[in-house]
Amino acid sequence: MLNLNKKILVAIDGSPASDKAAEEAVRLAAVSSSERFRSTVYAVIVLPAKDAPVLTDLYPAPQKTSQVDWEDKQRRIYYVVDKAAAEANVHLRKEVVYGEVDEALLKFAAQEECDVIVIGSTGKGRMLRALRGSVSSKVALNAPCSVYIVR
Repeated sequence: MLNLNKKILVAIDGSPASDKAAEEAVRLAAVSSSERFRSTVYAVIVLPAKDAPVLTDLYPAPQKTSQVDWEDKQRRIYYVVDKAAAEANVHLRKEVVYGEVDEALLKFAAQEECDVIVIGSTGKGRMLRALRGSVSSKVALNAPCSVYIVR
């Protein structure tokens, strides 16, 4: 039987590519906007499991979520998806997970049984992409569901 109640995961990092991905995820969810067939968008921020200490650090840095300006940063990162979801009357769940970006997204998608992952083609980690490979390509190759890469 065709299931129109979709679970759509969108990776958010505050970059222009992730903002485009957020808008696309909301558009996908808005297609089935009736009460009977309501999709949910999971906007997910992935943070490092722990920051690597620097030799000059006497004390370990606090986690990003415990820093004083975290609420403001989070509000800015979620701004586009919040606005788009409100305008389209789409159910939105905001999540923060920890770990390597590709692994954390894949784990979250499997746990929540997501139907599609929407991800930008490039995010804020352009330097790491050159060293370790693209997060979007790793997600596309290993995802348990469909992946929509937005340019």
